[in-house]
Amino acid sequence: MKSFELSKLKALTIITGIFFLCYEPAYSQARKPTLMVVPSDVWCNQHGYLMEFDNQGVTERVPDYQRALQENPNLLMVISKLNELMADRGFPLKDLESSLRSLKMQSAEDNMLTNDSGGQLAESPIDALKRVAQADIWMQVTWTLNQQGPKRSISYVLRGLDAYTNKQIAGASGTGKPSFSVELPVLLEEAVVAHLDKFNKQLQNYFDDMFAKGREVALRVRVWNNWDHDLEDYFGDEDLSEIIEDWMYDNTKQGRFSTTIATENQMFFEQVRIPLFDDRDRAIDTRRWARDLQKFLRKKYAIEAKLMMKGLGQAQLVLGER
Repeated sequence: MKSFELSKLKALTIITGIFFLCYEPAYSQARKPTLMVVPSDVWCNQHGYLMEFDNQGVTERVPDYQRALQENPNLLMVISKLNELMADRGFPLKDLESSLRSLKMQSAEDNMLTNDSGGQLAESPIDALKRVAQADIWMQVTWTLNQQGPKRSISYVLRGLDAYTNKQIAGASGTGKPSFSVELPVLLEEAVVAHLDKFNKQLQNYFDDMFAKGREVALRVRVWNNWDHDLEDYFGDEDLSEIIEDWMYDNTKQGRFSTTIATENQMFFEQVRIPLFDDRDRAIDTRRWARDLQKFLRKKYAIEAKLMMKGLGQAQLVLGER
């Protein structure tokens, strides 16, 4: 009897061991958000690294990352150190300098594109960079060097921003201990490390929630004023607005979205949760997701539509023609 019980115990131990061996790799390979470290808007403003662009007749000022990298060697050191610290903790990174280089090449190609009226593509420089970088989270950093006699310290603020919604989803701040060190990266590391694991946990928790519930985006559906239909017209047994809402329910994560505007001329959907990846494990962004609605309307109801983007997180579909 004792021999039988001992055999059962050994078998249970082996099975448990196999389970944890299988479970551990899967857990350790959990996805992490892709980050890009950038100087904060406040830091760029303090150091005069801003540029102006025309936003439909309104002049707006945005950070000039290219000039900041070229003229301020401290910025490159800070970004490199934070990249190093985050990479050591297993976070995939997109490099700001490399992304700007890719953006410059793509902009040269976009400048050659025009529509039928000769107008060029219009896009905020920051939206364009986000589109090219395709990072899940922007890690904004602000820092100040403090001088206390022969010693120096650094005060810093880190903010994790969802690249699609611009919502802050993580934060850390503090001042390092005074040190005789004169190297900025060393001062930064000494100040940041104490709070970095908590900051990373906030990032990972947000990304895990996003993985489970979907990425938050927004969609606006409008109609051209010369179209023969509107959103309240019937196509088959349902009006068009109902058809679109049914599609939204079927193509969002767990049917999560809010319809905040619904008239004959436009619909606006907020808090829309779309999957991060498709069934082939390919990343899904707002444009690709909205393009599926565009294709659906054209294929099933012969409705043409023009797809336009406002940043990474908001798509606009105008019905009636492309």
